[in-house]
Amino acid sequence: MTAQPNRLRRNALASVAVAALVATGAAGVGLTQPATPVQAQSLSKNPIETPDHPPGSFASVVDKVKPGVVAVKVKLDDSADTGDDDGPGQGRQVPPQLREFFKRFGQGGPGQGGPGQGGPGEGFGGPKRPGQRGAMGSGFIISADGYVVTNNHVVDKAKTVQVTLDDNRTLDAKVIGKDPKTDLALLKITEGGTFPYVSLSKAAPRVGDWVVAIGNPFGLGGTVTAGIVSARGRDIGAGPYDDFLQIDAPINKGNSGGPTFNVGGEVVGVNTAIASPSGGSVGLAFAIPAETVQAVVDQLRADGRVARGYLGVQVQPVTKDIADGLGLDKAKGALVDHAEAGTPAAKAGLKSGDVIESVNGTPINDAKELSRKIAGIKPGAKVELTYLRGGKSDTATVELGALPNDTKVATGDRDTARDGQPRLGLSLAPASEVGAGSEGVAVMEVDPDGPAAAKGIEQGDIILDVAGASVSRPSEVAERIRSAESSGRKAVLMRVKSAKGTTRFVAVALNKAG
Repeated sequence: MTAQPNRLRRNALASVAVAALVATGAAGVGLTQPATPVQAQSLSKNPIETPDHPPGSFASVVDKVKPGVVAVKVKLDDSADTGDDDGPGQGRQVPPQLREFFKRFGQGGPGQGGPGQGGPGEGFGGPKRPGQRGAMGSGFIISADGYVVTNNHVVDKAKTVQVTLDDNRTLDAKVIGKDPKTDLALLKITEGGTFPYVSLSKAAPRVGDWVVAIGNPFGLGGTVTAGIVSARGRDIGAGPYDDFLQIDAPINKGNSGGPTFNVGGEVVGVNTAIASPSGGSVGLAFAIPAETVQAVVDQLRADGRVARGYLGVQVQPVTKDIADGLGLDKAKGALVDHAEAGTPAAKAGLKSGDVIESVNGTPINDAKELSRKIAGIKPGAKVELTYLRGGKSDTATVELGALPNDTKVATGDRDTARDGQPRLGLSLAPASEVGAGSEGVAVMEVDPDGPAAAKGIEQGDIILDVAGASVSRPSEVAERIRSAESSGRKAVLMRVKSAKGTTRFVAVALNKAG
């Protein structure tokens, strides 16, 4: 078969040389005075140590770890719905603009068919084959007594599970536990004996590190591909605790649940998703990092389920505008929208407008990181939170609860327009006077060209706080805005409740007010 140059060819094992480019002027121009010198530092000045396993061959690594990798074959329960639109793990959705690209191996993809769609040999998100009740994937053995890690979406709604070892033995296995939120599952080989196994890495890989993926793509067990770690901390919208490694080792349908190894033969990630316009390996691959895998597997092995810590706050990222509104130097941390009554956060005194900066001394960069950090701590544990309130730093000790399975959201009221004094492109009225609740100021009209509309404020929203103070009348909103202007703030921060009852902070730039 003739290769297709410049399209699909990848030179995954090529050495990369980095050279510094220093501008010295153009020949023949005839300048009598040199141009302003360019301050440049050679990136090749200090030689880089040769890797322990040069990219010339990964054979030694493969020989070491391949016996610990298995193919996973599943027969689905007859009650499995193979035609829904939920992603693997029952409802792990991605943003609409990415839905057509994100595919799950062996089971369809988020927004492209749920668990069981396709079946062995079927393309990603392709037409369903009536009566076909099978799925395939990959996995790896983590203990001598036969515990196996794979993806939840590979074994979700499984009637029977079998694993095929590197020596071609096919053995029955049972599902010990599943965690849809991270798309991980733990199996146990039912036959007695000892098995070759691999270990999870205790150190996170660096971007640029070489990795080797081994799995069962398209049912071809024992397939090896190689590449590098392209990025860390990827959030692809697949679940609440997304923290993926992005790798460029070719990954295909059937690789789901398979391991990605570092050059030392340790598992650094579990392959779980790709973004691809074609549904194949020409795209981006994502793996669950070993740190997450270890935490989840430990709980599944001990209890058969995962219990996550619960703080009881609604949070959002601190954007630059919000940082300006709060008078912060940096846009970092998790901004508390609301602390639910009776929750650990409320009992510890956390309030709306607090910015959580760290948990047990570990800095928190954004709201997503706070969610992952708290969820990774067992219920009942005490954590120390550092937070900012009114520009001053404080700490609180919180005993975490257990994350509830269901979250109930109250429904807010919506109302019709009424005249009010506009500010920032808004017409406002007391919420209590227009049947929109007992607190806050109702947004009656929004100038579509105004700064508030640009920040997503809509008719029917309720403004609860402005610049950290509760408001109940339009005049109070105007007063708080004038106070923020006089103090030199670049933006005013408002806490807004939507018609659906959810609250959020919105920072509106003051220099656009009119």
